[in-house]
Amino acid sequence: MLALPTEDKLRSLKLFGMLKGFREQRNQENARELSFEERLGLLVDQESTERESRRLTSRLRQAKLRQEACVENIDFSHPRGLDKSMIKTLATSQWVKDHLNVLITGPCGAGKSFIACALSHRACLMGHSALYVRAPRLFNDLAVARGDGRYTRLMKSLARTNLLIIDDWGLSTLTDVERTDLLEVLEDRHNNQSTIVTSQLPVKHWHETIGNPTLADAILDRLVHNAYSIALKSDGESMRKKYQKRPQG
Repeated sequence: MLALPTEDKLRSLKLFGMLKGFREQRNQENARELSFEERLGLLVDQESTERESRRLTSRLRQAKLRQEACVENIDFSHPRGLDKSMIKTLATSQWVKDHLNVLITGPCGAGKSFIACALSHRACLMGHSALYVRAPRLFNDLAVARGDGRYTRLMKSLARTNLLIIDDWGLSTLTDVERTDLLEVLEDRHNNQSTIVTSQLPVKHWHETIGNPTLADAILDRLVHNAYSIALKSDGESMRKKYQKRPQG
């Protein structure tokens, strides 16, 4: 019987989508009514779908998104000044292809991280790589990498990532080393990749939180002037509290 050796060969070639489709066709009476070309086409389609699913799973795992968020679940009913038409535009992920940035500002609990993760999730669905990191962790990782000899490798990895999400930016004034590191990260990405930055500070205050006027000009030139800006407001009710899971009774 040829079925088992064929399954073994498909498995050894790691054609798991075709293997699944081959088994399904063997158990479907109506599959025998299809021509050879039609059955082969179905197997190829299934293999393609399986591979894209695995690639998507890998991209989402590597992105390390803080929240399980998607664009479809963004709440536009909450009065926080969120422009639905802008989100619809960003949901196409064309801005990632065009190497533009997104700046999301607003008070704590306004949903900045959720929106950032939702846009990043959509970018992953569209085939782009992404990486989420909080600003303090990013600077710490770069400092550790500089100490153990991984700095150049880490910088190259950040430069290759299609979409870098820097969350909780501006919690404290940057040190000299942090300013230099941030400029290098953004210089590598400028006009080559896209970056999302979230902050409680309005963009107009970013200059002073960077500290050094000369470096601040260089950093903001690479970050702000080619960016979509989302400025959220709050009516006092935290989005995090609003959607906190309640115990089931």
